[in-house]
Amino acid sequence: MRSLNVLILEDNPFQLMALHQMLNANGVFNVLTAEDVETARQSLDSKGPVDVAICDLYLEQGDGLELIRELAERRLAQVLVLLSNAEPDVLEGVANMARQLGLNVLACLPKPASATLIGQVLADCQRHLRPGPAVLSWERVRQLLGLSAREQLPPSADVSQATIAACGRVWYQPIVSQAGVLQGVEALARWQLPHAQLLLPEEFLPVLEFAGMEEAFTWHVLEQALGLANQVMGETGQVLPVAVNIPGRMLERTHFPQILQGLLQLHGIPAHSLTLELVETSTLKTDSAHLTGLLRLRMLGCQLSIGDFGMGGTSLQHLLELPFTELKIPPAFACGMADDDRKAAVVAGAMSMAARLDIAVVVTGVESAADYHAVGELGAAWLQGCFIARPMEAEALKQWIAFQARPARVPAHK
Repeated sequence: MRSLNVLILEDNPFQLMALHQMLNANGVFNVLTAEDVETARQSLDSKGPVDVAICDLYLEQGDGLELIRELAERRLAQVLVLLSNAEPDVLEGVANMARQLGLNVLACLPKPASATLIGQVLADCQRHLRPGPAVLSWERVRQLLGLSAREQLPPSADVSQATIAACGRVWYQPIVSQAGVLQGVEALARWQLPHAQLLLPEEFLPVLEFAGMEEAFTWHVLEQALGLANQVMGETGQVLPVAVNIPGRMLERTHFPQILQGLLQLHGIPAHSLTLELVETSTLKTDSAHLTGLLRLRMLGCQLSIGDFGMGGTSLQHLLELPFTELKIPPAFACGMADDDRKAAVVAGAMSMAARLDIAVVVTGVESAADYHAVGELGAAWLQGCFIARPMEAEALKQWIAFQARPARVPAHK
């Protein structure tokens, strides 16, 4: 069992001491303690990221929200445990905020915490921690790329391309209509380490961005996805629509639409069968090169999806001001909506609004039959999630298509 690094933010000195002792009793000795946000920040700057942050919400000086946001934005913790006697709706609101920022919220514990509950939480933490260090550094780049200490950093273009070709993987997840007919697939980035360890995007994309390799990797994913669409077209005679995530900064590259058009022509894929999904839309600007880039992609014929709808403060504004043709409702809202009236209300509102704006909807995170049917009761939408099909490699997807469905001829979005 791996040794845990824990931060405690608690302004009551007696409860802080008790928590520290409970952690020690459970075999956790790497503990940072702080009675205020500034002390916590200084400890993290000095000692580095932690695995688990235990945070009180109500402090004598301020509150824990500031630290929670900083933990997420600076990747200073993986797991968050809330410690508070706040009202349930406040706790749930804080937990949802933390999840949207990328933290794994494991528990909301009442005060004072008991040794039994702390022990249970620590046991759960071991199952939720990601492998590998969270700190971005050139050493982390060497580990991810498999470079020796003698090789130069940042890596040359040739080394970057060779490493991406060797380690970059693309998996696919089907998107279906409510009748179960295949409408397309989303390309999902993966990174293959030696010894068969497969990393998810949150584990390697920040490192590639740090190394200046994010755009090269995006082109790799685009080439793989369009290549698969070409193969499926050759085998079935129909185009398989594909969706690919792209970083917003690629919109600032004036040559991006031209190179993309050449790639589409090379594989014989019509532009309207490619959806480019942006998941950092809160950083997009309507009065800059971003709008120009989006308009050029729409003029090319590509579809544009707002992939973090509802997760950023400006998503509604962007639906009105930017030429998106699709919105994706993220798993944070869809997963479990059959048993959560508030989630169902959010999804219903988004679907109703999209219908009025004549924008397509994809509901992602459909993990159960109950959620599948709950979406169906709300109106027209396409569905994506593990209840329908788990992410899979290209060959497995082609077999899934052969036995489960056939690519539909999807009308171009308006």
